[in-house]
Amino acid sequence: MEIGMIGLGRMGGNMAQRLLQDGHRVITYDRSTEAVSASESLGAVGASSLEDLVGRLSQPRAVWIMVPDGAPTEDTIDSLIPLLSSGDTILDGGNANYKDSMRRGEKLAGHNLDFMDVGTSGGIWGLVEGYALMIGGKKEVYQRLEPIFQTLAPAKDKGLGHVGPVGAGHFVKMVHNGVEYALMQAYAEGFEIMAAKEEFGFDLPQIAQTWRHGSVVRSWLLDLAADALAEDPGLESLEAYVDDSGEGRWTVQESIDLAVPAPVITLSLQARFRSRQEQPFGAKLLAALRNQFGGHAVKPAAGASNGEKG
Repeated sequence: MEIGMIGLGRMGGNMAQRLLQDGHRVITYDRSTEAVSASESLGAVGASSLEDLVGRLSQPRAVWIMVPDGAPTEDTIDSLIPLLSSGDTILDGGNANYKDSMRRGEKLAGHNLDFMDVGTSGGIWGLVEGYALMIGGKKEVYQRLEPIFQTLAPAKDKGLGHVGPVGAGHFVKMVHNGVEYALMQAYAEGFEIMAAKEEFGFDLPQIAQTWRHGSVVRSWLLDLAADALAEDPGLESLEAYVDDSGEGRWTVQESIDLAVPAPVITLSLQARFRSRQEQPFGAKLLAALRNQFGGHAVKPAAGASNGEKG
């Protein structure tokens, strides 16, 4: 099949390469001319602009966007609308909020254009392993573009699915990332407990490898944890700072809106927030309170006197 790919970053570039490897015709565009040239060296047809990309596609056109969420996605869609024709499709594989995807779908429908929100998981490993695709939009459009999805997925019948109307794809991906937060936090806490049990001298890389095979907690995330521990058993090269890209927050907010309890996902998100704080005020207040009511020892800040009561 033929598809246009806008955005050739870590995921977009690898997705274009995977499509090319399976014989699809891929027209690429990125603000970076170097990225476009790199895709051309792999067999893509490089475009110099959005107008050039659309002009090189035959109707009905399919244009896949892999740019950062927010203004970049909105601006790209708005720029494509006057260039496309009735029956063409825009696909958004980024981590957009499902409410934005629903709004964008309605806007495109007003121009007789189809929209598909494609929740995409796989990260930098997707080129080799394939991507899990959670796809929202019209069923008939999904069926027409299925060869594209089948190439990107781990297998033609695995890791892909039409999950509902426009917005459903990014909703499922949002929940997927919330679950991911919780799983990562559970592994992190478990290994931290073992690291603290110094009397046993646990070999954490060896334990991670043991858990990978036959254990009920085996997973790809555990595989990655094992790799990280093998490279740096004490993780001394890293700071304890964990960012978030938004999906966990959206999942927690949705659980509140729907009155569906999600305590584990919520706490895993809060743990990420805590990891970014240096000397959090709340922890200082806890120490102060213990000192006030019980005379418990406190650890003074540099240059301050110990507030311990006599």
